Amino acid sequence: MKLRLISVGGKMPSWVEAGFREYRDRFPASMPLDLVEIPLGERGKRDAARAMEQEGRRMLKAISADAHVVALDVSGKAYNTEGLAQRLEHWRQQGRDVALLIGGPDGLTAECRHRANEQWSLSPLTLPHMLVRIIVAEQLYRAWTVLQNHPYHRC
Repeated sequence: MKLRLISVGGKMPSWVEAGFREYRDRFPASMPLDLVEIPLGERGKRDAARAMEQEGRRMLKAISADAHVVALDVSGKAYNTEGLAQRLEHWRQQGRDVALLIGGPDGLTAECRHRANEQWSLSPLTLPHMLVRIIVAEQLYRAWTVLQNHPYHRC
C-alpha cells in the first residue's frame, strides 16, 4: 500500500519541506508516503471559486482510479492516535493505495469531497495547508508505529 498526500500549493518554505521529509523518510518501503503538489489556481480579487475549480480538477486527475480517497476536512471524523492506527490498518487490509487530499486556501471543491471515500478532520481549528502536510505525515507515522508496537508513539 502506498500513501499519497495530494496537496494544493507549491514552493513551500524550507521548514515545511524539511518537516515533511523528516516523517516521509521514516516510513518503511512497504508503506511509502509520497507527496504530489498541485499548483495553486490563479486567484484575483473575485476569482476564488475559479481558482478552487482549477485546483479541484488537477487534484482529481492526480488520484488513481482504484485509490481509497480521504479528504482532509474540518467536517470529517476526528481520530485519536489508536483510532487512526485502526484506520491505517483497515486501509492496508483493503490492498489499495490511499490518496489523502489537502485543499488550498479555500479548501476542497465539492467534487473532491464527493470523490472521497471518507473525510478526516485533524482539528476543528483552521490550520494552514502547509502545516497540515507535516501534521498528516507525523500522525500517519505515529499510527504506523502503534501498529508496529514501536515506542515512538509514547514519546
